[in-house]
Amino acid sequence: MSREKKYFRSGKIANARREYNGWVANEMLEDYALRYAPASFRKWSEFIVANAALGGISFLALEAIGGSITISYGFINAFWGILAAAAIIFLTGIPITYYAAKYNIDMDLLTRGSGFGYIGSTITSLIYASFTFIFFALESAIMAQALELYFGLPLALGYIVCSIVIIPLVVFGITLIAQLQVWTQPIWLILMISPYIFILVKEPNTLTNWFNFTGKAPAGFDPLLFGTAASVSLSLIAQIGEQVDYLRFMPDETSDNRFKWWLAVLLAGPGWIILGALKQLGGSFLTTLAVDRGVILEKAHEPIQMYLLGFEAMFANPAIVLAVATFFVVLSQIKINVTNAYAGSLAWSNFFSRLTHAHPGRVIWLVFNVAIALLLMEFGVFHTLEKVLGFYSNVAIAWIGALVADLVINKPLGLSPPYIEFKRAHLYNINPVGFGSTLIASVVSLVAFFGMLGPMAQAFSPFIALGLAIILVPIIALLTKSKYYLARQDVDFYQDVATETLTCCICQYEYHKKDMAFCPIYDGSICSLCCSLDARCHDACKILPTSAVK
Repeated sequence: MSREKKYFRSGKIANARREYNGWVANEMLEDYALRYAPASFRKWSEFIVANAALGGISFLALEAIGGSITISYGFINAFWGILAAAAIIFLTGIPITYYAAKYNIDMDLLTRGSGFGYIGSTITSLIYASFTFIFFALESAIMAQALELYFGLPLALGYIVCSIVIIPLVVFGITLIAQLQVWTQPIWLILMISPYIFILVKEPNTLTNWFNFTGKAPAGFDPLLFGTAASVSLSLIAQIGEQVDYLRFMPDETSDNRFKWWLAVLLAGPGWIILGALKQLGGSFLTTLAVDRGVILEKAHEPIQMYLLGFEAMFANPAIVLAVATFFVVLSQIKINVTNAYAGSLAWSNFFSRLTHAHPGRVIWLVFNVAIALLLMEFGVFHTLEKVLGFYSNVAIAWIGALVADLVINKPLGLSPPYIEFKRAHLYNINPVGFGSTLIASVVSLVAFFGMLGPMAQAFSPFIALGLAIILVPIIALLTKSKYYLARQDVDFYQDVATETLTCCICQYEYHKKDMAFCPIYDGSICSLCCSLDARCHDACKILPTSAVK
């Protein structure tokens, strides 16, 4: 009998110190990728955190989406589709950002403790990671189009350049990203807003042309086209995860900062879609202007084409127009792709830590995420924009719907714990409440998306996913009597507000109590990451007799 088995049979395993590489141990690089973010690290003001989160909404895929659906479905259907999607995204974002900012945890940890379970949230990490590399690819493709126009750089080479340049900017996490967003925000805002002002002052009739634009669609409002346009726009619902990845670093809410805290959370959380919707509408407007000026439909929704026309209203010299437009596109895409790359590194860290019980460091997954995005670019993801986003929105909104339903229905009704438990030591691997609801809603909505339930269901498939997920969450919780939320109660550190740290019995590093659990197998306090990565205990703390756990 091996020594390990001998200890395991007696309810204990001999400790062996876990050694992390320098990247994992350095929290300036790691940014608490798999952990609760303690107050000692959250040293930024509400404004700095909110500004870092809002810096990501510079992405020009918003304009591209608005332009694309306007060409396909006409102004009136695109307009109402964008507004309907924005309303849903705003409302679902409120509880998500509140709980993430309050408990200082990222999207994956929030999902774990909100009805999905420890392994159940692995699938949502994959959904979220997919969002980050899909949009990284779209944004880099937009930047590469600008570089091709200005420098004559071939697109295939431009994709590589636009990917590699992001990596060093993301290595140091929020520490560098926050500074980047502060420095670039004013000039970006000026360059974004100015073209619209100049165009409307010089050519006010362009608004009438926009309102009457039908693109490839028949004139007038069509419910099916409206639903399809909204479906594409709803793919942006997972963006709330990227906002959360920054908002988890908010300072604690107190009586002194309550107004600033809530203002920052609402504006930088669900509030991102307010400017996001305006940018989609701006892209719709500039696309119709581009078509009116003779740009072919296949290129009219490219942001570089849009802003070339916009800056022509500001500058008479064509060389200045091209230079400013290229600079604006590159600046916008760098601001968003540092966020996409950062969020992707967090999502992949969570995904692979549970599958492999190993964590080589967030920086490794940063490079991995960028590499996947580069492959998508080389395969021409920008040219299949609507199809890719329409498909993705069904799965993403099922996940978000299930998460929101747990936060706003199950928790107030007492069907789930009132707090967010994210540690492996206290969670079942699969919670059928969130995981089951997301799976069922995704499958049904994808069946509808592929036209098997008729044209109306096909057009509104993401709405089916959202409604079904929200309805199923409390139903499954009632059917299972909520028994799969907690595998065992946290009687040691739950609601501990003390600021002192504890030493992990495995890695010997010190962490805040909220990041710790008592491990009866190692007979000591263990940090959440060591607990996640352990492959020897086989979750025995959840099956040992109660007397052995205490």
